[in-house]
Amino acid sequence: MGRLFGTDGVRGVAGEDLTGQLAMDLATAAARVLQDARGPAAAPLDGARLLAVVGRDPRASGEFLEAAVVAGLAGAGVDVLRLGVIPTPGVAHLTAALGADLGVMLSASHNPAGDNGIKLFARGGFKLPDAAEDEIEAQLASHGGTAPGLPACGFGRVQDARGERERYLAHLLGSQPGGDRDRAASGGALAGLRVVVDCAHGAASQLAPVLLRRAGAEVIAIGAEPDGENINAGCGSTHLEALTAAVLKHGADAGIAHDGDADRCLAVDAGGEVVDGDQILAVLALDHKARGELVRNTVVATVMSNLGFRLAMAEAGITVVETAVGDRYVLEAMLAGQFVLGGEQSGHVIMLDHATTGDGMLTALHLLAAMARRDAALADLARVMTRYPQVLVNVAGVDKARAATSPELAAAVAAAEAELGTSGRVLVRPSGTEPAVRVMVEATDHEHARRIAENLAATVRSVS
Repeated sequence: MGRLFGTDGVRGVAGEDLTGQLAMDLATAAARVLQDARGPAAAPLDGARLLAVVGRDPRASGEFLEAAVVAGLAGAGVDVLRLGVIPTPGVAHLTAALGADLGVMLSASHNPAGDNGIKLFARGGFKLPDAAEDEIEAQLASHGGTAPGLPACGFGRVQDARGERERYLAHLLGSQPGGDRDRAASGGALAGLRVVVDCAHGAASQLAPVLLRRAGAEVIAIGAEPDGENINAGCGSTHLEALTAAVLKHGADAGIAHDGDADRCLAVDAGGEVVDGDQILAVLALDHKARGELVRNTVVATVMSNLGFRLAMAEAGITVVETAVGDRYVLEAMLAGQFVLGGEQSGHVIMLDHATTGDGMLTALHLLAAMARRDAALADLARVMTRYPQVLVNVAGVDKARAATSPELAAAVAAAEAELGTSGRVLVRPSGTEPAVRVMVEATDHEHARRIAENLAATVRSVS
């Protein structure tokens, strides 16, 4: 069996790659690993069982996968709280808030409805470490998913805990700065703002509009009628056209877009212009700094963050710590440096003072609160950085190792960097998931960036 866990849990086509049997076996194996880690000496004297919380997005396949996961956990002697449809960061938060030993989220994020996934959170709400995932896979490979007989602590009990979503909403509302809470007396921190929120027919469909209304905004919700099959279909953070049209139609001050599990947030300003994750991160970094809450005046971003973001942060006296692409790498750097803010261009923003993972609803609330507090249009706030034209070329079917060690390619990259000087940037990196090399070029002019990117792509092909 190949490695099941990818960079974001176990994911695949529901019913094919990700079957009910695999979901149940995986849950049983996870329960065994957790029980072994606790050990007899650490077990409570009263024989209390481990506790897991389980949530999902609205995909049709989530219903049978949830049932399978719950069966695997309860059959292995783990008590289960079923949270129902809830964003991924809601599961992470409630894993910590409820003192659960394990959090399970069933979602394939921004993928189409036919896909699904299983993401696991450790006690405290952080993603399960690689070592724990390896143990679960080893358990699954050596013992399968069976859990014969009555577990030592008895079978787990299953309870409906959909009401705990209120605890998550209360946490988000309570995360606002003191000045925002004071403003609640006059109608809420977002009073006076008209906001369109696109929920991608996903996990935030019920909660995101409620959150923003409770914060005082006038809310128009779109993409908020999930039927199990329409998640991410022409809507949400991967399809911003519907949000742009709705913002212009309703004369809104801003639009917010989430993905299927609501761990992302992108935005649209009143004029219909997209505000991407880099711009949102820049706005929040400056807001944190102005309030004295940006630890060591540092923000964490990935190698794909726009050059304009880096220049804006340098001008503001903010240090940028750079990581590989992926929110898990952003989080690792944040934890290592005890930094409070980091994120990706895709809209994954981590606010470590309030969350253990990217939280789109949290991000939206703080972005809109910054607008309201400063009485500023989103376009004006986003203008803190200029987005440099960025051209991406995926060179598929090549030998990544040969490209990485090619003197010819290294010389071509150096020549491109010299040509761009300080007004551009070049990044050539191997794909982590396929036989491909990714070429990214930024420049002040799109055509200039395109020409250099295509030349470098041709070099990659010739040397590999």
